[in-house]
Amino acid sequence: MKHIIKLLVLIPFFAGCTDLFEPALENYRSTDALYNEPGFAQGLLGHAYISNPVGSWSFNDVATDDAVSNDPNNGYMKMATGQWRSDNNAMDRWQYLRASWQYINLFLSIADEVKWANDPLVAEMFRDRMKGDAYGMRALYMYHLLMNHAGWAADGTLFGIPILTDPETVESDFNKPRNTFQECMEQLYADVDLATTLLPLNYGTLADDDNLVPAKYRTKGVTAAQYSRVFGDHARNRMSGAIAEAVRAQATLLAASPAYNQGTTYTWENAANQLAIVLNRLGSNPVGELDPTGNTWYLNASDIDNIREGVNPKEMLWRGTREENRSLEEDHFPPTLFGRGRLNPTQNLVDAFPMANGYPIGHASSGYNSQNPYADRDPRLARYIVINGSTAGTSNSVITTAADGTDNNALGKTETSTRTGYYMRKLLRQDVNANPSTPTNKYHYKPFIRYTELFLSYAEAANEAWGPTGTGSNSYSAYDVIKAIRKRAGVGASNNDAYLESAKGDKDAMRELIRSERRLELCFEGFRFWDLRRWKAPITESAKGLQIMGASYTEIPEVEKRSYQDYMYYGPIPYSEILKFSSLVQNKGW
Repeated sequence: MKHIIKLLVLIPFFAGCTDLFEPALENYRSTDALYNEPGFAQGLLGHAYISNPVGSWSFNDVATDDAVSNDPNNGYMKMATGQWRSDNNAMDRWQYLRASWQYINLFLSIADEVKWANDPLVAEMFRDRMKGDAYGMRALYMYHLLMNHAGWAADGTLFGIPILTDPETVESDFNKPRNTFQECMEQLYADVDLATTLLPLNYGTLADDDNLVPAKYRTKGVTAAQYSRVFGDHARNRMSGAIAEAVRAQATLLAASPAYNQGTTYTWENAANQLAIVLNRLGSNPVGELDPTGNTWYLNASDIDNIREGVNPKEMLWRGTREENRSLEEDHFPPTLFGRGRLNPTQNLVDAFPMANGYPIGHASSGYNSQNPYADRDPRLARYIVINGSTAGTSNSVITTAADGTDNNALGKTETSTRTGYYMRKLLRQDVNANPSTPTNKYHYKPFIRYTELFLSYAEAANEAWGPTGTGSNSYSAYDVIKAIRKRAGVGASNNDAYLESAKGDKDAMRELIRSERRLELCFEGFRFWDLRRWKAPITESAKGLQIMGASYTEIPEVEKRSYQDYMYYGPIPYSEILKFSSLVQNKGW
């Protein structure tokens, strides 16, 4: 009977074997489907967003002097401690982004032939939007490929990547040489020019008034309803003209930086002016539009919980999708809050926070006391980092990180305890309960481009181009930006920020202050690794910690050694690619 039952079960299976091994004709998707099914064609462009290089947290701060990890398998930790090689690269984006670049090129090759809509005017606008989106995303890819893989060859040439603007086929010559960094930047600029020609600065549904339709479409008879169908609210947080401009500005800052500027024609003035294009759209006084709660965007529960999809808070130019979860907290809460405490801020970073009066802790006027190190400090220290005695979590539990602490939050207590005496607080919602028995999720989103980043980038470029108070053709200076950012942070309120005023006439002092403010404002958001390298700043400073025993505070001078070499200011081309393609030139030293 068992054999009969088995046979009855298998008969239908064998009856369908032909379709199993040789799919029926109607299951084949021909090239024609790309032209006749816009959803299918748009799927090619969708790969650009799946591979979005700013789409997820990297926490590469672990590869710098800002943080260490308690995870022994962390790739950035291995990289920073001597295991970074061209065949073992935690920062590798070469194959992943270039594979997705191929999808963009394939999409662009068919976009003009796709039947985007039955209405010819709507079809034209959809075509413009999709192509502009693709050009903007290709520029974003170029920027991140240059950050990860551009570098100087042994012959003194600054190389980028091989530039490909057509889709490759099985007959293509894959053995392409790298273009120069300058040529790659010119390609990025060309893609941004195309994107801004085809895309609106920002998406949004128009009121029922055809006069609001942009002139290039209004003259063709496009109505507000037709325009909103293509460029309305539903398209928000896709690549836009404003976002493409910001990518161009970011890339220009990279090109103007000390690590690259000897191999390009881009200057600090170019970078400042590109950033000003983005910032000037905020209003007649852009610095006055700095979001007063922008430095605590991750804690602004009302914004995060109630904001409509696609709408951005004032701090955000571009952000990811809002998701309800607790994964960040599970990874980074201290152990007693059911977290794994993965990222441990260093004493190096803690020491970078000034006193509340604005002076660095090493300054004679600071009032800093090494045996009471957290008193009267920059308010951002307690906002961004869990220090000994901080309260955290839904129950406002006291977190004791001291070495003589009695629970698993104490320094070095268990494998999930801090190695430095600190835990990360920034990015985490304290109203999340990570207890697996009674969990509570909350909404989070990942910022892709924050206005604070753009303001800090402008301050850096403007100071180098025109000095602390120079403005070029703009209405605001590096000094104006830094004053607004420090005022928002609550720094220097008691003395009119005397330290900032002392740096006002000194370009070198202002440079140091701008870099420090960038370090603090953008900590744990993946900027420090790239900033140190584009500045050609020291990258071998050991990660430090703090041991607290009773009332005694003792610095741990080397929690983790940094084992970088000079050539590591630039990332490698993957060794496997060098082996396959003779035309590829490796960056010097790798």
